[in-house]
Amino acid sequence: MLSSLHIENIAVIKSIDIDFSRGFSALTGETGAGKSIIIDSINLLLGKKVDKELIRRGEKSAMVSGFFTDITEDTSASFSEVGVTPDEEGNILIQRSIFSDGRSQARINGRAVSISVLKAVVTRLVNIHGQSDTHSMTAAENHLSILDLYAKNEALLSEYRAAYSEYDSARKEIKRLAEREQERARYTEILKYQISDIDSLGLKDGEEEELIDKKLKIKNSEKISKQAGFAFKALKGSEKGSVAFLLERTVAALQSISDVIPDFAEYAEKLRDFKYTVEDIAEEVYASLDDIDEDPTEKLNAIESRLDKISKLKRKYGLTVADVLRFRDEAAAELELLDNSEELLKKLNEGLCASYNKALSIGKRLHNARAEAAKQLESAVLETLEFLDMPKVVFIISVKKETADGETRLLPDGIDNVEFLISANRGQDAKSIAKIASGGELARIMLALKSVIADKDGISTIVFDEIDAGVSGKTARKIGIKMLKLAADDQVFCVTHSAQIASLADSHYLISKSDVNGATETSVSELDENGRINELSRILGGISVTDSQRAAAHDMLKEREIYKNG
Repeated sequence: MLSSLHIENIAVIKSIDIDFSRGFSALTGETGAGKSIIIDSINLLLGKKVDKELIRRGEKSAMVSGFFTDITEDTSASFSEVGVTPDEEGNILIQRSIFSDGRSQARINGRAVSISVLKAVVTRLVNIHGQSDTHSMTAAENHLSILDLYAKNEALLSEYRAAYSEYDSARKEIKRLAEREQERARYTEILKYQISDIDSLGLKDGEEEELIDKKLKIKNSEKISKQAGFAFKALKGSEKGSVAFLLERTVAALQSISDVIPDFAEYAEKLRDFKYTVEDIAEEVYASLDDIDEDPTEKLNAIESRLDKISKLKRKYGLTVADVLRFRDEAAAELELLDNSEELLKKLNEGLCASYNKALSIGKRLHNARAEAAKQLESAVLETLEFLDMPKVVFIISVKKETADGETRLLPDGIDNVEFLISANRGQDAKSIAKIASGGELARIMLALKSVIADKDGISTIVFDEIDAGVSGKTARKIGIKMLKLAADDQVFCVTHSAQIASLADSHYLISKSDVNGATETSVSELDENGRINELSRILGGISVTDSQRAAAHDMLKEREIYKNG
């Protein structure tokens, strides 16, 4: 739930902090006091587009932060998909800053995040419903997910999506193969040429590095011959002055007196090992002289030519010899695919047919579950709408199978197109909910839908923005009763001009404005019982508040307990 909201430098708000509790909260105030600014601020937390005009005059930046507590495990688990984790106590702090140059910055628990991540997180925490709000419930593309949510189709939908994935993979592979088939002859020749071009050189992995090493040795052959010759002679090549000769004489000298000084026997043995090592090194050095040609020009030219050919292949097929060889293997595999395309296409079509039938079978089960749930959801919504004084409204959930050329068509989420349809009066054709419903009707329909699916969507904070516009008296009271019931399990906010609704709230916040040092500032205060009576009387009254209006306000608050506990 939204535990606290901080707003700084937004429109006429200098700085306010509001603490909220669970249940139903009403926000009221005179026209122009700043109620819409509260909604605008929450919308900023929802990732809505930045309007730099929201920044308070004379300021360079503005900021909104919301502190959310009691995050459920399911909601927290969904955040992991975008790399967000609540703190140790299961809370999330969301901040959105906007700047006068049009920039904005979002942070979650102090870490900067993109707007897409912000939306993914906050839309799982808060829903805003208002007359001008294009909510997901009115968008036809979201009606399917709402119905599945109500029907608890998660397991069946997951099973279908796995089957659809198999079908879609087979379909894409057939399409790819068919496209190749259309240009099979030309593509086959290209592959054969590429394979032959690479094979003609007889490349070996690591060959290029070996050739470069040889090239380096040949270019330095004179230096190698001189220095390696010297090293061999110094180590072993000289009969009397070499290192091996001197070590041998030293060993003999130490052994001759080892009976007098016993430690010298051990030293002599170590020096003998050194002598063997020196001789081995000398032999390796001598062997390197065998690779030195007196006239290396021909060998160098051959290496240069080979490297040039390798370089040309790399320019065409890859950055390294390994890349070229990999390209060759892939081309060979592609050629084999083309050579066996008819047989492969036959197998793929068989697999496509099997995967289609499998997905279709699950899709039909999903369709039946949706059709059954649609009837139940229709009935529940109509019952709620009748309570909200919309008895003549026709609400229909259309669940139609998608077909093409007489066959059922598979879609990523099933075989159905789902749309919520409405008619304001019986006898009229039902049309799309987004096209036919007026602002007041749409608000009540959203309230009805939300109250029916509230325990299923995992969103615990709901904001209704002046959904009482166009209604009054008994209907407004019923809207308030429905919000009060909804708030038993969720946190509900309502920005309202209706005393019938506000008097039913668990908490009542007054939004007011005043002049401070020559500038207008908005403030928010939670009202006690006497304050609520005064505010409700103002809403009910005219120019001045009368005793009868105060008495009516008192009765409204008292009546609230009946609905709260009833």
